[in-house]
Formats: sequence, structure tokens, C-alpha cells
Amino acid sequence: MAQPNHPSPQPTVLEGITVIDFTQALAGPYCTMLLGDLGAEVIKVERPGEGDQSRGWGPPFLAGESAYFLGCNRNKRSLTLNVASEEGQRIMHRLLEQADVFVNNLPRHSSLEKYGLDAATWQQRNPRLIHCSITGFGRSGPYADRSGYDVLAQAMSGTMALTGEPEGEPMRFPTAIADITAGIYALIGILGALLVRKRTGQGQTLDVALLDSQITWLSYVAANYFATGERPPRLGNLHPTIVPYQPFRARDKFFIVGVGTERLWQRFCQVLGIEETVMSDARFASNTERLAHREELVALLQPIFLQEDAEHWLEVLTAADIPCGPINHVDEALSDPQVLARRMIVELEHPLCGLVKSLGCPIVLSATPVSYRRPPPLLGQHTAEILADLGYSAADVARLRTEGVV
Repeated sequence: MAQPNHPSPQPTVLEGITVIDFTQALAGPYCTMLLGDLGAEVIKVERPGEGDQSRGWGPPFLAGESAYFLGCNRNKRSLTLNVASEEGQRIMHRLLEQADVFVNNLPRHSSLEKYGLDAATWQQRNPRLIHCSITGFGRSGPYADRSGYDVLAQAMSGTMALTGEPEGEPMRFPTAIADITAGIYALIGILGALLVRKRTGQGQTLDVALLDSQITWLSYVAANYFATGERPPRLGNLHPTIVPYQPFRARDKFFIVGVGTERLWQRFCQVLGIEETVMSDARFASNTERLAHREELVALLQPIFLQEDAEHWLEVLTAADIPCGPINHVDEALSDPQVLARRMIVELEHPLCGLVKSLGCPIVLSATPVSYRRPPPLLGQHTAEILADLGYSAADVARLRTEGVV
């Protein structure tokens, strides 16, 4: 069982940095959660009565709170604000005047201009502000004004066409990989912009797109296409350039093996006792040959693995330092001793739900570690205190509530 996490007494990377989070769904909230983990003060601005659209994405719900929302919104305070109203815009502008980073995911630039939140305006009003937009297709190009979701980026990037069994249909990655990747790239860009600002005193604009971010997953697949001009095939669990590097079925279940070098291949054959047969076969003498004769090789290896349970093979392969592992279900992965030892499960006390678990931040820093300080906020939970920080009295806040501004 993971232990509850508490604020670190050590300094954090982004201590003293204020982030205004005007995002919803996943890409933006994931980025701002990571900024919060790194120590930034994050103010999440949400629509009164509705909030982030992911608050309604369920079941499952815990005490009325969406598990989806709870998974990507820790280390934030929630302010409800109607930015369509004049006073709501004034409040938003006061927040931005004092902020270091503004993250938004409004799909159309015209919407930012309508509310006075566009980058050009804030380059004049607060030149130190880092203005980050996360959208489906970016702020330029023929698709700039289109709305975009993760599934569109997966489809249009080429990655969905590559995913799935060779004779099957295109397959979406089961989690919102384009959203999460865009959030990470936005984080990298913001950290870089903060570093530049430290040297120059000037902020800048970031333009992060889901499609751009998802395209980067093509990686060496794109390099292979550039080299050959040939459309890559869908390979399922097979690697396009390494053999054997795939799942095998043991007597009881599947497990995974990655034999990425010739030295590993030799040890792999020794463990299986096939030095005099398979290893000496000219068809399998090098990775290039094994790739050309993949089907013949797998046909020889698979019957061997069927003779023992997966636990046996994982034990002997691990002892020989051959990369291998179980194919875990989600519950098995989240209880894996390595995952727990690396503190990848976070527990924070929530005002309604009690201890709420979420996935930890994988950035491990020795001197300025990440900090888990706040559970995901209730809608508008911190409205009064944030407005008080801006100089509004309790009577002002009551009036703003009555008028529907907050």
C-alpha cells in the first residue's frame, strides 16, 4: 500500500511561480498538474456551475467527483469565473497581471481575442508572462481553427493506422496518448521559456498542438519511411527491425522478451539450450537474417516456451540478464513492487472522498523534488481566498456570486 504523500520541506523547481490554468479535459490539466508537482502555485479557472468538462466524465465517481478529473488536477486551487462577463474579464486580467504562466486550450484564437486573453495583448500588458496555448492543430496552418480531440490526433498522425493486428482494423491507443504527450511538450516549453526569461526578463508565446505531439511518436518509423519511401505495415506486437522482440506464450500465459543485441541473442539461445541448433542456423546468424526469417524463428521458439510457465522463463531469463517481463494487467502494474518503490502512486486527503490515489510524477530530482501538496479541488473551492488575494472583500465576493460572475 502506498503511503500518504506530504509536502516536501525542500525547495521545489518552480517555487514562487504562479500559473493560471484556463484549460479543461486532459492535455492542459495534465501540463498544469505537472507544473504544480514541480512547485508552482496553480489557479484553475473554471466556469461557474459547470467547471472543467472532465468533472462530468464518468462513471466512476467518488462522492460525486469524477475519477477522471481526480486523476489530473492535484496541486491546484479552483476559482469559478464567468469570463464572458465584463467583471469576470477584469478579474481574469488582474490574475494575469500578476502571473508568470498562462495556459489555455481555447480552440480558436478569436475566442482569446474576444476575452482580451490573446498573446499579443499580454505581451504589452505583462511582458514577463509566458502564454501557452494547447490546441488540436496549433495556431497556424489550414486546420488552425478546427476543434480537436485526442482521438483525431491519433487517427491523423498515422499512429492509429500502425496499431493493431496486421489483418485487423486500425486501433486507438487505449489512453489519451496525444493529450498526455501534448501536456508534456507544453511543460518542456514552459520550463524552457522560464529559463529564457531569467536571462532576458521577457516572456514568450508557446503554441502546442495535439497533432504535432502525436506525430512525434512515429520516431524511427518516420525515419524508415524517409529512407525508403515505403508505407510501413501494421505489425501488431512485432518490432519492425529487431527479432526476437515480442510476446511469447508460456504454458500458462504470455510474457515479453526483448533480444536487442547479438550478445543477448547468444545468451538467449544458451538459456533455451538451442546453441547447437537454432543459434548455429545461418538463417538466424544476425539480426538482419532473423528479421528476414522471423516466421521460421518464431515457429521454432514458441513450442519451447509452451513447455514451462511464464514464471519459470522470467526467472531464468532475468538470471541471464536478458530483458524480459510479465504482461501485467492494470491492477498488477499498479501493485508492482518497483512501481511502489518509485513512489508512482500518490495519496492525498480529499475533502469529500478521503484518501484519493493518483499516478505520481516520474521526474526524480535530488535537490528540488516534486511536491504533492493539494488534492484535486472541488469546483470553486478556493474562489473566496483567491479573490481575497486580489483585494476583494467578503462583501465583494458575495456580490459577485449573486451576479453570477463567480
